[in-house]
Amino acid sequence: MPAPLDGVSLFACSSKVRRGPKPVTTLVQTSYPLRRLFRRLDFAPAPRDDSLGHLLAVWQARRDELIFPSKSGLDIESLDPQGKFAFVYGVAEKGRNYTLRSGARSVDAVLGHCDVGASLSDAPRRRGAVRLRRLFDAVREAGEPLLAEFTLDEAGSEAEAVEMLLAPLSEDGRTIDAIVGGLSLRAIETDALSPKRRAVARPDGPMLFALGSSASFGQRVARHLGIMLAAHEERFFEDGEHKARPLVSIRDRDVYVIDSLTGDLRHTSNDKLCRMLFFIGTLKDSGAGRVTAVVPYLCYARKDRRTKSRDPVTTRYVAQLFEAVGTDRLMNMEIHNLAAFQNAFRCPTVHLDANSAFISHFAAKIGDVPVAVVSPDLGGAKRAEIFRERLETMLGRPVAKGFMDKQRSGGVVTGELFAGDVDGRMVIVVDDLISTGTTMARVAAVCRAKGATKVSVVVTHGLFTGGADTLWSEAAIDEVVITDTVPLPALDAAAVANRLVVLETADIFADAIVACRGADSSLHRRR
Repeated sequence: MPAPLDGVSLFACSSKVRRGPKPVTTLVQTSYPLRRLFRRLDFAPAPRDDSLGHLLAVWQARRDELIFPSKSGLDIESLDPQGKFAFVYGVAEKGRNYTLRSGARSVDAVLGHCDVGASLSDAPRRRGAVRLRRLFDAVREAGEPLLAEFTLDEAGSEAEAVEMLLAPLSEDGRTIDAIVGGLSLRAIETDALSPKRRAVARPDGPMLFALGSSASFGQRVARHLGIMLAAHEERFFEDGEHKARPLVSIRDRDVYVIDSLTGDLRHTSNDKLCRMLFFIGTLKDSGAGRVTAVVPYLCYARKDRRTKSRDPVTTRYVAQLFEAVGTDRLMNMEIHNLAAFQNAFRCPTVHLDANSAFISHFAAKIGDVPVAVVSPDLGGAKRAEIFRERLETMLGRPVAKGFMDKQRSGGVVTGELFAGDVDGRMVIVVDDLISTGTTMARVAAVCRAKGATKVSVVVTHGLFTGGADTLWSEAAIDEVVITDTVPLPALDAAAVANRLVVLETADIFADAIVACRGADSSLHRRR
C-alpha cells in the first residue's frame, strides 16, 4: 500500500482534513460490546459540533509537552460557563467506578439527573452509565481523546443523535485521574415523519453512507428518513490511489451508498466511480445483506450507443462494473436515455425524476399566462412531453409544446429547425442536464426571436462545465432552475445573480428508499 499523504480525510457524515498521521481506532477493531453500543468510535477525532471542536483544541493546546493536561489547566468553567455541554468525571482509586466532579446538567440527557459527587454506577439510566463506563475505560487504556456517536431512544421521548468527545486529564501529568467530556444532541424528529419513514428510522433500518462531496446531500436524505449517516473512512495517497471503508458493522444490513458521479476540482468522475465501486465491493465482502448504489448523477450515461464505427458503449460497461462488485440495486435521477439505461443494467434499477419539484416551483408563478414546454432536441422530446402533461394537469388548461432539432459532431452543435408555437407564451425549456450551456443558449435565443415573453430553463443536473459562460451571457434566458443532485460548482456571481434556482430532491430519494424497503419486505413475505 502506498504511503498516505499528510492530509488524510476521515469521513463521518462530513469531511475533515487532519494534518499529520494519527492512529485511528474504529468499531471494526473494537470488541462486540462497544460495537453494540455505539455508531462510531474514533481516536483521531474531528468533531462536527463547534463546541466540541473548541474543547478538543483547548485540550490539545494545554497538553503541550505534557502527557496529559490537568483539570485546573483546562479551566472548564470558562469553556462552558453555562454548564450546558462539558463535564468532568474523576477516576476512583479502586475499581472501574467514576465520580461526577462537574457538569451535572451536561450529562442529564444520557444519565438522567445526577448530582456532583454522584457515582456513575448510581446513575438513573443504566444503559447510559454502561456507555460512559465503556468510553472512560477506552480513554484510560489508549491515553488519547475519543469521539463517539450513538443514538438515544428513551421511552416517551423523541430520539436524539449524540456526539460525545472524551479526553484524559491528570493532575501529576502522568497518571490519568479524570476524564473531561463534552456532548452535543440533535433531535431525530421521527414524529414529524410519515408512518412509512418512521418505520425506516429504527435500529434495524437502512444504513446510509455518503461519499466525498455528496456528504451534504446524504445528510439531507438521512434527515428526511430520521436517521444518521453511517461513519466511514476515506484516504487518499500521494500516487493518486485511494481507499474507503465503513467504520461500523454492516453485516446483514440493508445499505445505501450515496455519491453523485460528476467531476469537480478535486476528483474526476473516474475517481468517484472507482471509489464507489471499491466501497460497494468492501461492503459486500464485509457481509452487507443488500447494497443499493444511490447515484443522483451517473457518469458516462450519455454514451449509450454507437454513433461511429468502433465507438464504445460506455453506459453498458459502467453497468457491468457495478454488477461485478455485487451491487444489488442502482437508484438514480433523470438519466439521459431511460431505455438504454434500463437495458444496460441486469440488476434492478430505480429511476426517479424531479418533475414534482419543478412543477411545484412553477405552480405559483405561471398564473394565467399562456405556457409552452420546449425540448432542446428530438432525443429529449419524450422527457419534455411527460413534463408538459403533468404541468397541464396541474394548471387544468392546455399547454403548448415545441422542439428544436440539432446535430452534434466533434463537440460542435449545429441545426436551427424549430417546431411549435411560442409566440406570446412563457417558454419552459426542459432537459436532463446542462454542461457547457451552449444548447440551452441557442434554444432560448430562438424562442425569444419567435415571440416568447419569458424563457425558463429547467434541468435536473447543473454541471455547468467551465462555468457555462455561454449560458449566463445569453440575455434571452430569464431563469435557470436546477436540482441539488450534483454539488454546485463555482460560478460568476454577477452573471448568475437572481437567475439561478436550486430545488431540493433529498425528500424524493428518501421516499424512494422507503419504497424499496417496502418492496423488499413484501418480497420476503411472499417467499
